[in-house]
Amino acid sequence: MSASVEPGWAARELAAAHVVVEGPLLDQLTITGTDGHHLARVRRLRVGELVTAADGAGRWRTYRVERVSRGSMTIGADGAPRMEPCLEPSLAVAFALTKSDKPETVVARLTELGVDRIAPVIARRSIVRWDDARARAAAERFRVAAHEAAMQSRRARVPVVEPVADIGTLAGRPGLVVADPEGGPPDALPHPGPGGWLLVVGPEGGLDEAELGAFGPVLRLGVGPHVLRAETAAVAAAAALTGLRRAIPREGGHGG
Repeated sequence: MSASVEPGWAARELAAAHVVVEGPLLDQLTITGTDGHHLARVRRLRVGELVTAADGAGRWRTYRVERVSRGSMTIGADGAPRMEPCLEPSLAVAFALTKSDKPETVVARLTELGVDRIAPVIARRSIVRWDDARARAAAERFRVAAHEAAMQSRRARVPVVEPVADIGTLAGRPGLVVADPEGGPPDALPHPGPGGWLLVVGPEGGLDEAELGAFGPVLRLGVGPHVLRAETAAVAAAAALTGLRRAIPREGGHGG
């Protein structure tokens, strides 16, 4: 990490709110759009209150509210930029899509847990069947859910949300771990190496033999003896691996 940027967690600051902005963390920022409306009209922040702002790639800074207007807010820097530590090993989660708004909830919960990359996938037993237009629209909704969850959880890194893809596209990627009731405990998994883990969570009913066979030999992670909803399994398995991760104070890393 650069000697001029100290490590730290935005979530540790006693700030009234946290916002993720596009672009560099200048000495003065004006927050507009949906986030500006939320902070000014919904949260009703006042002049002088402390907030934190992040660039979505790990860098963050404290600010004071300088001006609040209808649907926007101007903030001035109150401290030097800092860098959120990276969590290692890196963790990506590919989860099979379910109906309604449950995928957005999964994306939000995975973001709160600190997952670096999220890959929504469609498996053979998935009920969801989207054409390209619906898949692109859904991916955009998932990115919005990740952005909002990063603000809520005060993350400085927003996870990468990949386009919706067939689960077969995961074959050959390093670090594959499949969530499976017959799998072992998280602390029995070997270290995944510099590529990190790619956790795969199938739909209700699980992955079929052809899908598992396409992955080749893979590690399996147990998530309890009972039958879980697909969205529950994704969050439970990610939480199990999160407990094995450690904070590394350096720039770069994942997300954003």
